[in-house]
Amino acid sequence: MRRRLPAAALALGIVLALLAAAPALAAGYRYWSFWDGAAGGQWSYASQGPSLARPADGSVQGFRFAVSKDAATEAAKPRAAADFEAVCGATAPAEGRKRVALVIDFGVQADAPSGEVVPQEAPRTACAQVAPEATTAEALAAVAKPLRYNSAALLCAISGYPQHGCGEQIAETGAAQASAEPSGSAPGGGPSAGLLVGIAAVAVLAAAGVWQSRRRGR
Repeated sequence: MRRRLPAAALALGIVLALLAAAPALAAGYRYWSFWDGAAGGQWSYASQGPSLARPADGSVQGFRFAVSKDAATEAAKPRAAADFEAVCGATAPAEGRKRVALVIDFGVQADAPSGEVVPQEAPRTACAQVAPEATTAEALAAVAKPLRYNSAALLCAISGYPQHGCGEQIAETGAAQASAEPSGSAPGGGPSAGLLVGIAAVAVLAAAGVWQSRRRGR
């Protein structure tokens, strides 16, 4: 039984090292999510980007700015119903045009980038009358300029919000990071502080186990 103490101490040290070296789990991303209006005023996560989607006349399209997961079941939805009549009911149909109801939710101040203020607290709605072949991005540009995209055609800003950033990964601490760092590595390429603490824990516990084993063996 006594001989097992050093091994147990070493195992415990390894566990502590792994926990100390593990990077913070990402809570999500700060970005504009894109939604299709569904039956009953509900929202479904869009399967295409706004520059590819071509909504039919009578469609409802939604956008929500938030810090959330990039997944249909976890992303933050627009906080207004997907109601075409409520948005476009007062806009008469026009020959050779289609009507697309847009719900633009700028989100809450807690999700705003540092130094920026949410343009308005309540979701904004607008009825875009555009050509029949127009994409959602074109409909959005008709009512909510300026828009900003990055080099990968990701929608970064609607009506100029936010002024900076685009899809930053957000750590659990709330700090934005451009990309996740490899496990056990620091930005400079050397070992992280967590890894060094873990190694130290292994060394201390292993040494204590060896000392205790020798002491009892005398």
